[in-house]
Parts: sequence; C-alpha cells; structure tokens
Amino acid sequence: MGYIQEARENHVKKKVEEALRSKMKQKALKQCEEHASKYAQCATGRTMSVVWQCRKQAKELNECLHQYTNDAVLEEMKREYTLQQDVKGPLRA
Repeated sequence: MGYIQEARENHVKKKVEEALRSKMKQKALKQCEEHASKYAQCATGRTMSVVWQCRKQAKELNECLHQYTNDAVLEEMKREYTLQQDVKGPLRA
C-alpha cells in the first residue's frame, strides 16, 4: 500500500511541476515580449533565410528567455508553491 500511495504522490508532484513549468514559460514570454516582437518582425515573410537574417534577434530572445526559464527559477517556484501549500494546510485528514 505504501508504494501505491508514494506513486500517487509523485504523480501529483509531476502534474504540479508541469503546471509550474507552463507558468514559468508564460511569464518568460511576457517578460521577453519586446525581443519576441523583434524576432517576429524579422522573420515575417522569410522562410529559410530567417536562420541567418534573424540570428541576432533569435540570440537576444533566447538569452532573455533563459533568464526566466532555468532550473533555479523552477526551484524557486516549487519552493513558493510548497510554502503556499503549507500555509493552506493539509487537504486530507
């Protein structure tokens, strides 16, 4: 019974982690909106040439996104989530 309970808890944790990753990505895109817009402008109307014509904009966008989507940020979000859950208290008796 202990193994099944542990598996269920890990499943919930994975679902929470997926949700936190999604939230982290959304926040990053919002924070890097200016860079994303510049890249989109550069890429408009291009196909293959976007690779070399928009290299600078792509690099700037990736650098910006990496500031908000890395393991340290995710760990901080997990910590905040855990603290919020501790404040709410256990949902089950």
